[in-house]
Amino acid sequence: MKRCLSVILLFVAGVACAQSRVEGFVFDDLNGNGKKDRKEKGIGQVAVSNGLLVVATDANGAYSLDVGQDNIIFISKPAGYQVPLNERKLPAFYYVHKPAGSPASFKYKGVSPTTRLPKRIDFPLHVMSEPDNYRALIFGDPQPYNVDELGYFEKAVVAEVENIKGVTLGISLGDIVGDDLDLHMPYLEAMKRIGLPWYNVMGNHDINYEAMADSLADESFEAHFGPANYSFNYGQVHYLILDDILYPDPRDGKGYWGGYTPSQLKYIENDLKLVDKNKLVILSFHIPLQQYEDTYRLSDRQKIFDLLKDFSNALILSAHTHLQRNDFYTKEDGWQGAKPLHEYNAGTTSGDWYSGEFNQQGVPASTMRDGTPKGYAFIDFKGNQYSIRYKVAGKPETYQMEVFAPKAIPSYRNTPAGIYANFFMGTPADNVTYRIDNGEWKQMTYVKDADPSFLATLFRWDLADNLLAPRRPSNAVDCTHLWRGSVPSGLAVGSHTIEIKAVDMYGSSHVGERKIEVQGMPSMGK
Repeated sequence: MKRCLSVILLFVAGVACAQSRVEGFVFDDLNGNGKKDRKEKGIGQVAVSNGLLVVATDANGAYSLDVGQDNIIFISKPAGYQVPLNERKLPAFYYVHKPAGSPASFKYKGVSPTTRLPKRIDFPLHVMSEPDNYRALIFGDPQPYNVDELGYFEKAVVAEVENIKGVTLGISLGDIVGDDLDLHMPYLEAMKRIGLPWYNVMGNHDINYEAMADSLADESFEAHFGPANYSFNYGQVHYLILDDILYPDPRDGKGYWGGYTPSQLKYIENDLKLVDKNKLVILSFHIPLQQYEDTYRLSDRQKIFDLLKDFSNALILSAHTHLQRNDFYTKEDGWQGAKPLHEYNAGTTSGDWYSGEFNQQGVPASTMRDGTPKGYAFIDFKGNQYSIRYKVAGKPETYQMEVFAPKAIPSYRNTPAGIYANFFMGTPADNVTYRIDNGEWKQMTYVKDADPSFLATLFRWDLADNLLAPRRPSNAVDCTHLWRGSVPSGLAVGSHTIEIKAVDMYGSSHVGERKIEVQGMPSMGK
């Protein structure tokens, strides 16, 4: 259920008995055996939750909580400690109590019935050197619908970051798979190759569609990944992982709606009460807040704004759209914080749902509808501050924009054609300039339009004499990170170099380049 966590073996001590409360210890597991031995001390001020209430352990590491017949008891990993990782690198920080198990009628298996609740549930931790400055890896929508697409994901993305160094943790922002929940386990087998503690968000394509109540929509997700709502801490950052999908849609019982149940909102409130206001708070969920009332319950968005307003540093991470954009919420949107609230709606590792022509890697190019190539993001933290950098899969790290310009222009008259820069991480406030042949830098104009490079891709499909494989990309949409410059007149016949320079919201400069050929009057013949 949404306020709970799912089945990974945690280390449980005590004698099983029926009860309405659970108690135990969070402790420093010095010998690594998963059991609280007599000489091992408890850890105080660790948040423990039943999915609704959140309590802090006392000075001895002890806690006590109410428990029902469908609860997951979990801790919020404190900074400076590591929870045990299972064989697939999933953090094991919870215990599932579900005596009846998940509905047996579901197409995709959920949680098996659990044993009677133990008298005591203890959570082991290990002291870990955890600097305030570190890097996280962010995936949007892997979303394979079949084993072939899972193979594309492995080949294009997982292989590129396998055993990556200098990264502390990873997060997948939902739509782990595309409706076939039997692919959850193969996804996990692929992801363990990355070698990082990995946290997963539930997406609308990870749902048990037979569920007649929202509380049962995440049964298979729980069985494979654990809780749909939980939190943890690294350095000066507090992470909240949330399921923001209401299913079935409470308006008509069909489909889904973006938003939260009352118990989820209460859990978020209770969790944040124990968080230092100086920390950076990151909410990670699937459906972005920038959706409209027909796709997102805006009253729930306002409640999220209200819960976050007293934190001077906050960030929203989302995916779902298969586009990339940066949004900033202000008082006009109902946000009352001291500075605009940033939501990074991440580009996806599946791109445009594994569409487009096969590239040099032997996988679909899958460029997204706004012209952003498929890829993933890195977030670099310095204390409670952050910066985000997008990495296009299969390309150098310096590839941060796609430059479009006509290949050939006339020397004897002006051309209405334009020079375009699709700066993948761009925001409207960014400074983007261009120059020709080391000439004077000129401002480019921010525009909302379809990316011409992506349109050219569509034309190749539509004008081809024979079908191209595997499938045509989706139609283009307006890009939110596109700039235009005019082609200057008076260029001499010959080849010329266009340079683009973009300075992002973090002050970093990025460059792109393209050649353009100026030609004289063509021969008209007889």
